[in-house]
Amino acid sequence: MTAPFSDLLLWTLLGTCAAAILALLPALHIYNVAGFLLLFGSALEPVLTPERLAFLFLGLITGYAMLNTIPSIFLSVPDESTLFIVLPGQKYLLQRRGYEAVVLSGLGGLGGVFFLALLAPVAARILPIVREILRPHLGWILWTVIAYLLLSEWPKGVDRAPAGWRRWWDAWRSLIAGLATFLLSALLGFILMYRPLVPLEVAYQNLLPAFVGLFAVPWVVQNLLARVELPPQHRARTLDLSPLVLLHGITAGVLGGMFAAFFPVVTGGIGGLLAGHATAQRDDRAFIISQGASKVAYYVGGLLLFFVPGLHLTRGGMAWMLSTRYSSFTPEAYFWATSVVLLAGTLSFFLLLALARVMMLLVSRVNYRVLSWCTLGILLLVVWAITGWGGMAICAVATGIGLIPALWGSRRMNCMGVLLLPIALNMVGLGDTVARLLGLL
Repeated sequence: MTAPFSDLLLWTLLGTCAAAILALLPALHIYNVAGFLLLFGSALEPVLTPERLAFLFLGLITGYAMLNTIPSIFLSVPDESTLFIVLPGQKYLLQRRGYEAVVLSGLGGLGGVFFLALLAPVAARILPIVREILRPHLGWILWTVIAYLLLSEWPKGVDRAPAGWRRWWDAWRSLIAGLATFLLSALLGFILMYRPLVPLEVAYQNLLPAFVGLFAVPWVVQNLLARVELPPQHRARTLDLSPLVLLHGITAGVLGGMFAAFFPVVTGGIGGLLAGHATAQRDDRAFIISQGASKVAYYVGGLLLFFVPGLHLTRGGMAWMLSTRYSSFTPEAYFWATSVVLLAGTLSFFLLLALARVMMLLVSRVNYRVLSWCTLGILLLVVWAITGWGGMAICAVATGIGLIPALWGSRRMNCMGVLLLPIALNMVGLGDTVARLLGLL
């Protein structure tokens, strides 16, 4: 390391404070910000050296992972990693407990940060061995994840429909909608992979309009159609939370988040789903805590894996982008990175509490439909500004797919077919064959 620790810590905290503001803007993923920094990297390099950039990225990703819960709960604009928070989070919001949901998620995130710090002394010894053991099996593990995702969308009904085909349809419509969502999003993924519609200079943002359309826009449209009226929010002074529930939530979230950080294509939302089922979560508090921990373990843990000596694992967009500029894999760099993440995570938690109160004030002063229309406008403006009209076309198609689960009661995580199926087929050597059958080659 050539720069002093105090200098790198300063850049990390600068990234954390910047992420605190950027995380509140709907649809502006921190990967987009990192991409723009790399795009102008040559002009910034006299000041923003590769080392400083690496630690700035650590601050950005830590702040984002902790703070993007706020718009997900108060404005219902999730990305795939916060998708599951929204359902119990909206229930809390309608019960005047939105602030409590944010705090629970923040506690989970803080638990995830402390886990990453505890992992540091043994990571360089254990993780490279685990990687070598699992390397030959990544393909079938990914197909197993896909199978579980689809099979767990089991037929369900309420036995209120009249006997006959209507009762059959009441039970099976969610399963059919889930399969349709998965396959249609996978088709969109193939098109984006083989025939991208965004300008070449922003090719690294190819998935932005798809993810905004699949996950964010449908929630806002649903809010507008439902004419949601928010009750005044209450800021709780204490939490009805036992240490056992807190530990249960953090453990499940860390398991899911680290699984997602370690395996290719598996994202934080999928990891959180698997961990929640594996640990039999039924308590909303534990569930929200686990999703907060899963986000931090996925986003921050994925970037920290890049620093682990002997591992050099590039998982997630931030690590891939950083790998083009930074290549110091010493034990000193890893321990410094872990230290600044611990400090940035603690700072982010207190920023979360303060900004959640600001958002509470905003939703109490401004009509929720007005906020929803403004949110929709920001979403579309971000897509158009970054990816142009081609991106807007992708977003429109993705929104149609993303509305299927909302209208038919299936799991929204099936939209992750946009990544899962194309990459799983490529891992077994069938991606080009399917693309050729679809007329994409």
